[in-house]
Amino acid sequence: MLPTARACAYTLPHVAETGGVGNQPPPLSGFDPLACDPALADAVHREGAGDALPTLASLAEVVGSAEARAHARLADTHPPVLRTHDRYGRRVDDVELHPSWHWLMDTSVGWGLHATPWVAPAGSGAHVARAAGFYLMNQLENGHCCPISMTYAAVPALRHDAELAERFEPGLRAQHYDPGPGTPDGKAGLLAGMSMTEVQGGSDLPAVATRAERAADGTYRVTGRKWFTSAPCSDLFLTLALAPDGPTCIVMPRVLPDGNRNGMHLLRLKDKLGNRANASAEVEYTGAVGWRLGEEGRGIATVLTMVTMTRLDCVLGSAGLIRIALSEAAHHVAYRSAFGARLADAPLMQAVVADLALESEAATALGLRLAGAVDREERELLRLALPAAKYLVCKRAPTVVAEALECLGGDGYVEDSGLPRLYREAPLNSIQAGSGNVTALDVLRAITREPGSAEAVLAEIDEAAGMDAWFDRGVQELRTELRGREERRARRLAEMLALCLQGSLLLRYAPDDVASAFVSSRFLPDGPWRTAGTLPAEAHTETLLERVTPVR
Repeated sequence: MLPTARACAYTLPHVAETGGVGNQPPPLSGFDPLACDPALADAVHREGAGDALPTLASLAEVVGSAEARAHARLADTHPPVLRTHDRYGRRVDDVELHPSWHWLMDTSVGWGLHATPWVAPAGSGAHVARAAGFYLMNQLENGHCCPISMTYAAVPALRHDAELAERFEPGLRAQHYDPGPGTPDGKAGLLAGMSMTEVQGGSDLPAVATRAERAADGTYRVTGRKWFTSAPCSDLFLTLALAPDGPTCIVMPRVLPDGNRNGMHLLRLKDKLGNRANASAEVEYTGAVGWRLGEEGRGIATVLTMVTMTRLDCVLGSAGLIRIALSEAAHHVAYRSAFGARLADAPLMQAVVADLALESEAATALGLRLAGAVDREERELLRLALPAAKYLVCKRAPTVVAEALECLGGDGYVEDSGLPRLYREAPLNSIQAGSGNVTALDVLRAITREPGSAEAVLAEIDEAAGMDAWFDRGVQELRTELRGREERRARRLAEMLALCLQGSLLLRYAPDDVASAFVSSRFLPDGPWRTAGTLPAEAHTETLLERVTPVR
């Protein structure tokens, strides 16, 4: 289960609320993101982590606080600064990070949202509890969740080598945020990153050009350049390099066991659209020392273990982003009036926000179901459901955030509202760990090479068979699409798989108002490509809106 947090070391002065402005909502600070999210609480119960709800309620109180929201804003406002050399000309390759970044990291690590679940037995609910906490922290600030996610994903990859796992897992699982350079064996807590993307290859991992040469002492010397390495101040990096027998995964420390810096030079930080609190660097390896993880020549299979888990967090992160955008919109329309009426009482605005609520309910239910599959080791289901969910949920996030922003009118386009930051973050999860085409093609690959994965997903979908005629028709279309397996329709197939999984979950577990509105709007013959707020006439939009509106 989710561990109890220790106290965080980084604090801000109390942020006072001010008043005296007419027809504007009060600050959202101080709301409870768990209390207004029954879909999350229900899913946590359903997936076997109900005992963690009191702890999650405490974390939610932190996430909704004025102090936490101020830290999120400041971490984005003050992006990382690269320091390649010290004042004496010595190479240091350090990144200066704002104190609010450290507060966010200290909070997530302190609450065990990184690698702590891996020590729990299968079926304990630990991965579900962690997923719910990660979803909540993504509602606060997305950038710091990148190193948290990579640390979570590194543990199953490290287990390809028992000796390396025994050496580094305790530090990765520790609830101690220990920033700054240091030897991995001497730090109270470790963070892990991955370094795979190269300028000539991108997602084409077999095109790796960085080289790894065996040394007499059993280590490898890595030389080459990586185009994207996020969180370059992590302690360990899983790095893909070309060894004599083919692409190989190398575990590379930032600081060598003797205390010297490894040959890992930061050339520049990327100037990104969003995710600005998190540093992403171009890195040059100049004979950097590392240890082989897994078999030489089997490095792509090894690193894909890590990629798979980061895809789960892409789904959860986008679901969290969708949820906080919904909360901002629902809060605004609950207080704002126009043309003589409260916006939340205007039928058309109700329809828009209710539609966003349906998207949030579906994304949350699917994300937590996948976390439950990790917890119960349902490998065949995950092999297909995970890339399909990653495709659809991450594609929907930018659209949902844009609609939520518009609910605030011109205020939503102003940085003070916080919505522009969410909008800049929204596309990222669809890009990292495999962009849309890569993920959709992985769906095809899973169906072709591992037929048991399709059987497992269809069995899950069929749990709702006969509950709704439109849904049954959609499932039949999915089965037809599965038989075709055309590459040019891979996106359509991924979308249909995820949509049918969402429909099945909502039909079985959500209130009738939610399930009926979702299925009747998402399984029409014209498909789900439409604008928000075009729900069928019978949708109970007022009820849907009340279900998700934050209460301060």
